[in-house]
Amino acid sequence: MKRAFAVSSLVFASGALGRSMTVYNGCPFTVWPGMYTGSGAAPSYSTGWEAAAYTSVTFDVPDNWTAGRIWGRRDCDFSTNPGPNSCVDGGCNGGLECTQPGVPPASLAEFTLDANGVDYYDVSLVDGYNLPVEITNTGGCSVASCPVDLGPNCPAALQGPYDSTGFPVGCKSACDANLDGDPSNSANCCSGQYDTAATCPPSGVAYYSYFKDNCPNSYCYAYDESSGTALWTCSSMPDYTVTFCPAS
Repeated sequence: MKRAFAVSSLVFASGALGRSMTVYNGCPFTVWPGMYTGSGAAPSYSTGWEAAAYTSVTFDVPDNWTAGRIWGRRDCDFSTNPGPNSCVDGGCNGGLECTQPGVPPASLAEFTLDANGVDYYDVSLVDGYNLPVEITNTGGCSVASCPVDLGPNCPAALQGPYDSTGFPVGCKSACDANLDGDPSNSANCCSGQYDTAATCPPSGVAYYSYFKDNCPNSYCYAYDESSGTALWTCSSMPDYTVTFCPAS
């Protein structure tokens, strides 16, 4: 995504050597990646940048990066409104450099590294979809992905937002679309009386099959681990690449 740039391994405050993370924009248009760390040590890199088409950056993340996420933003202009509405989708507080997670809908590459000797990673559509995303690695472990454009065929109740030409550049989750009217007690959000895997099966989540059938190797709702193709693990402590618009 960004211009080609490499950073040598760093020693983080936690004392852990960095793991290499490459972010590549395979889209034929500019994307503005955002990055956020849920807890613990954060990467020594910008939390947001402009990535021209077919460019990449490589930087280090902590070996024990926890609840890290990387996502893409589309059609951004930070000159007059440096906040969540600076982009058509995926915008965040902070403008170019994100200080909070992105605004749904946004396809997420998520990581928790070296949790008891195992990396956990996934491509999440729990917050909806805005770009095709893929996670690959150097360890021979599974590929997490949503490699197709879910916007054009997105169900009408979920479709949007749209770019300046009227093209759909997002597909909301059933939770974010608030289809059942009460996000605090919702089968679509797995909240309230539906807040366990037993009470929130995929069959109760509207349009689950649209996301899972098109992107079977992605995390499509809050308890999608039961599918066996949502959350991926790797014990070889590899380096990772996040690709927007991977070759299908």
